[in-house]
Amino acid sequence: MIRFENLSKSFWVRGERKTVIDNLNATLPTGTSLALLGRNGAGKSTLLQIVAGSMRPDCGRVISDGTISWPVGFGGSFHPDLTGAQNVRFLARIYGVDSEELLVFVQDFAELGKHFHMPVRSYSAGMRSRLTFGASMGIPFDTYLVDEVTAVGDAAFRRKSRQVFAERVKTTSAIMVTHEMAQVRQFCDAGIVLADGRLTYFEDLEEAIALHLQLLQ
Repeated sequence: MIRFENLSKSFWVRGERKTVIDNLNATLPTGTSLALLGRNGAGKSTLLQIVAGSMRPDCGRVISDGTISWPVGFGGSFHPDLTGAQNVRFLARIYGVDSEELLVFVQDFAELGKHFHMPVRSYSAGMRSRLTFGASMGIPFDTYLVDEVTAVGDAAFRRKSRQVFAERVKTTSAIMVTHEMAQVRQFCDAGIVLADGRLTYFEDLEEAIALHLQLLQ
């Protein structure tokens, strides 16, 4: 369960304050893979970062009764001066998992070769995404936050990423941001649409997709 209580977030944009989350009160169910839909700039990635705790809201709070991943695909999850391997070991200690097992999983999954032992600051955006995705999938979270990351890499890597993610969401919850409706239908059970700072939950995924497509017109 993830609950939003009086949650608000705004930014200064060209001298004006833009509200992307406006006094949000909602409860997201446990054991459901949710598609987080909305126009570009609606605040989807911002909401994921607030849920993960990597961004502070202006006011309000997020309450959860389980563990939540960092936003997979968000490069800020890792220290740029540490190597990929060092970052993975650090995460293992934080989340209480076996560091060697996680290291082996991520090194095999991310396919970074010698770069795995180089500083993350030297990585391309795609390499960082592969590292964050691999590390997240290697840790048993109750809820996974995924932001467009299954589109990273070549066809074989995307296929592998989707297979691993599909296995994880069979027994956990997820909140997924993607512009590909095929992925939404493949991975998600229900949908939430963020528009004008407000969140609308749809148990029927197709209703969420329909509203999302309508807002894009």
